Amino acid sequence: MAAGRQSRAGALRRAAMAAILKLERVAQALELLLGRPAGVAADLATLPAANRTALLETLRSNLAAVEEKLERDAEWSELRRVRADVASRATWLGGSADVTWEFASQVLLLLLCLKECMVLLAATYSPAPPNLRTAEMAPALSPDTLSISQQRTVQSALQFVMTLGLCPYLLPGVGVPLQHRTEFSAVVRDAVSLDAAPSAMLRLYASCTVLLEVAQHPSLGNLLLTRHLGDLLAGLCQLGFGPTKGKGEEARPPEEPKGLTEEKRTHCRKALQSILDRVYQPLVVRELLILQGGSRQSLRSPGKEAQRPQAPAWLRRLCGQLLSERLMRPSGVQAVVRGILEGAGTGAAGGSNAEAAAADWRKCDMIARILASCPQQSLSLEDYYRQVCPQILDLLHIREKLTARQFQRVATTTLLTMVREHPQLAEQYLLRPMLEPLLRCSDRAEMAVENLPAGTVLVKEAELSRCVEDVFKVYVVGNESSGTLLESLQPTLGVVFTLYCFTKQNVSYLRSACQEILLWFLEKSEMEVAFSTLEAFAGLNTAMHSLHPHCQFGVASEGGALIAVRETVSDEDEVLYQKLSWEQWQLETLVDLLSHCQKSGLAGDFFLRCLQELTCMAAEDKTGLDPTLSCESLLDLEQHREQLLMGQKKQLLILQLVAMLCESISDTVFTDVVQVVQFVAVTLQRACASLAQDSAGAVEAQTLSMAMGLVAAMLGGAMQLRSSDFAVLQQLVPLLEQVSCIHPEPVIQELAADLRITICTHGAFSTHTLGAAAQSALGKKPGLSRMREATCTGLAESPDGQTAGTSTGQPCSSPDPSHARSSMSATPSPKEQTKECSLGGERPAESPGAGHSTRGQTPQQLQELLFAAYDPDVPARAAALRSLSRLIAQRDPETLKIQEKLLQVFLENMEHEDAFVYLSAIQGVALLSDMHPETVLPSLLAQYGGTPQGTTGTRTVETQMKIGEVLMRATRALGDMVSKYRDPLIHAFLRGARDPDSSVRASSLSNMGELCQRLQFQLGSVMHEVTSCLTAIARTDREAEVRRAAVHVVVLLLRGLSERATEVLRDVLRDLYRLLKWVVASERDQVTVLHAQLALEELDDIMRRFLFPPQTLEKKIVVLP
Repeated sequence: MAAGRQSRAGALRRAAMAAILKLERVAQALELLLGRPAGVAADLATLPAANRTALLETLRSNLAAVEEKLERDAEWSELRRVRADVASRATWLGGSADVTWEFASQVLLLLLCLKECMVLLAATYSPAPPNLRTAEMAPALSPDTLSISQQRTVQSALQFVMTLGLCPYLLPGVGVPLQHRTEFSAVVRDAVSLDAAPSAMLRLYASCTVLLEVAQHPSLGNLLLTRHLGDLLAGLCQLGFGPTKGKGEEARPPEEPKGLTEEKRTHCRKALQSILDRVYQPLVVRELLILQGGSRQSLRSPGKEAQRPQAPAWLRRLCGQLLSERLMRPSGVQAVVRGILEGAGTGAAGGSNAEAAAADWRKCDMIARILASCPQQSLSLEDYYRQVCPQILDLLHIREKLTARQFQRVATTTLLTMVREHPQLAEQYLLRPMLEPLLRCSDRAEMAVENLPAGTVLVKEAELSRCVEDVFKVYVVGNESSGTLLESLQPTLGVVFTLYCFTKQNVSYLRSACQEILLWFLEKSEMEVAFSTLEAFAGLNTAMHSLHPHCQFGVASEGGALIAVRETVSDEDEVLYQKLSWEQWQLETLVDLLSHCQKSGLAGDFFLRCLQELTCMAAEDKTGLDPTLSCESLLDLEQHREQLLMGQKKQLLILQLVAMLCESISDTVFTDVVQVVQFVAVTLQRACASLAQDSAGAVEAQTLSMAMGLVAAMLGGAMQLRSSDFAVLQQLVPLLEQVSCIHPEPVIQELAADLRITICTHGAFSTHTLGAAAQSALGKKPGLSRMREATCTGLAESPDGQTAGTSTGQPCSSPDPSHARSSMSATPSPKEQTKECSLGGERPAESPGAGHSTRGQTPQQLQELLFAAYDPDVPARAAALRSLSRLIAQRDPETLKIQEKLLQVFLENMEHEDAFVYLSAIQGVALLSDMHPETVLPSLLAQYGGTPQGTTGTRTVETQMKIGEVLMRATRALGDMVSKYRDPLIHAFLRGARDPDSSVRASSLSNMGELCQRLQFQLGSVMHEVTSCLTAIARTDREAEVRRAAVHVVVLLLRGLSERATEVLRDVLRDLYRLLKWVVASERDQVTVLHAQLALEELDDIMRRFLFPPQTLEKKIVVLP
């Protein structure tokens, strides 16, 4: 048996060697036949194509040379035998007087011999088992693999077959004519003789049949179909579907019907279908488009004026049918798009042509029109949309860098075209599937979300991100204001806005896309629809679909978001807190969104609409119950109460929204005079309604003064008014006349009358009252003494030194001119100053004695400030405290002498319930602790840790937190000197971290984090106590806010220490890392987990910089002795 196996192996090796030898001989025969023998560098394609005779002589010479070599050379005997065997089976082979066909026949014959040798080599090849010791080595090549030179020879042979044996026999308009290719091809066209046998149709059939047989081998088929697919398809189309007779041109006689039987035509049709299914589909699409041609397409040869003939009608219909079949196949849309775009240079190579193709929007629009048109082969329009629309949506998800832009443009244009032509079908098969992830989790979805367990992911991150990006590409980038698009997007706006609010709270790449989608809808929609949408965002109506109440967005791992089932919270207080905080955040996000709509004027119009709503509510009856309701109709009574509650809630929301709009974008909310006039008109209407009901209060009086001052500023030169602007101002005349008649204040009556006259005279008439009101509205304060300016500014500033304007963002002033005519000769008391500033009055220049600054106060003036610090009037008390703080900051000698008394005054005022008073007191204590920390800080630390006698628990908590704020301000002011008071501060905050009240614990931890951040290297051994405290609280504290504060301390530590963390926290860094990992794995509060993740990211950056420091190139110059 072993001897038998050895003999069979030897026979296989001998057969393989013989096949390799025959393969080389076939390649040599092709080289000799094509005019490239050894030692000669030229071939037929490079011969001078001067005339037809020279070409024919060259072909005859090469044929004779091959025949002589086969007859006389003994080494070619095996090839002669193989060729004879192949020729005996070739029924198409026969003698011909046409040299070109004889030459093409011999090339085809040698190609068949080559294919047979390669098949034999592949059959006898048995690869050796891989060597595991050298597994990295490349496997051995199959023996039927052609070398580079052999591949070049085969390519030349195929080119000659196409030039001599296929293209000359195509009908006019079928394929690219020879005269439009190369000069050599044009000479070949003249050298072909169609009169000699066999007929042109039989020659074409023979060439196509042999090429199809050669293409069955993978290697040869790859060389053939990648370069000559178009010519082969042209031949098969003519043989299978073309006319049996020619057109009767002079150069080509009519074909005989008996030249090609119906059986052969059927064989060609099947072969054509097989080739189309086998080859790379984009290449098939491109070749079919070239073959189809067009009635107006023309290709000019270099130096010639001949036009390319039009493709015949039967060929155009056939190519259209075949292209439609390609389109209807799976992934057919992508094949069609690639087939057209890759011809423009966007294939694998790409190159510089890729950018040019991206800019060729006409090509993309043409593809879109093709895809949007239903082919005749489709059963119905709906069936076509059902098959093609999912593939069009898939084009939006192409990630290839070179083709993504073009594919997305084609998909967007196609989708918009389908929406225009067939909106119902496009909405059913394109828009709804695209928006399905957003619709799935809306409050009106068919899915029973409440029955799913908590934490179930309804929409994954990839699905939600793809949906949002698709909506952005189609709606925003497409930028077509279609009614169908707007209506389809409207049900998802509530979910998109909720996602936008979520991304504003976190870091997500979906934020900008959501913002652009919302802005696009608001811009393209009609005004009423936009207003209704904004009101739904603010919670003023429930007409819009929103996120299902049992669903919530969650942070995903890749920076996106996901939608999961919300966990049920049993604590009603926590539910209420989450609801109110989320509504507040939604309003803040809405205001931020409106800040991007100011150029279009939508923000100003919406602001005016809210003001009109307030005016309507002010004019309504404010009685709680309707007395006409019968007490027996309890259901009606309950419904009426519910309506009243809903109305009150709506009014509160509008008030809150107006306040936030005034605070955030009031200075830029109005974009033109029309909006300003509308704002003033709404304000005047509200004032008139309040005056009619005798319910005018301080707010109405202030807004009325502000609105009239705004008109006075406009008429006084604040802006350049045109005649058209005065036409707009005319609508204020009736309202101003009504105000001048019914307002009780004579000054307001006079100002309203003056404004009305100025508007009617287009600014020709102006009074002193109007000028004074304009200056007040513009914020000019001529003649104010420094003392009053400091006091008034102290009221208008926040305790941190930032301006705290009114709710409408206007200065603290009034257009009342009576104050401008009054004069004061003595310095008023702080109380009088405060009242004057709060009422908005202005004064001319003070007396010389009152024109000095707060520096250098006399004991009498200082005593007045101390008495004013206990004034029951809140503005007066706050102004006095601010004045005392300013004196301390200026290091006034008289003031610093009574620092103990000042400390007592400030500490007692910290007990006040008004925020402006106790914040002013906090600022004063902080300034004192900066001046004299050795005396102030111990007193503060004693009060921070102790409980004053006779105080309730609530006041104790508030006071302790206020003192903690003072300690933090003192810590910031001390800077590096804070290390002297490290131990008492740390111990005080550690004791505060064990307080029974959760707010005090959280505040103490926050203060301790900032203190540790400033101590840095001076933490020392205290770091162990801090770490133990943080670990215990983060693991055991019951309140989520306290655990958040504990983890936030770690974030502050790592962020403040940065690269120094490895040195300062060297002993406790491992404990902090374990704590953070435990929080991420076990904590249920998402905010605490987020803080822990941020801390881990900081720690990761620190360790990466420590382990892999940045490499810097430095040049050192050393001076040798």
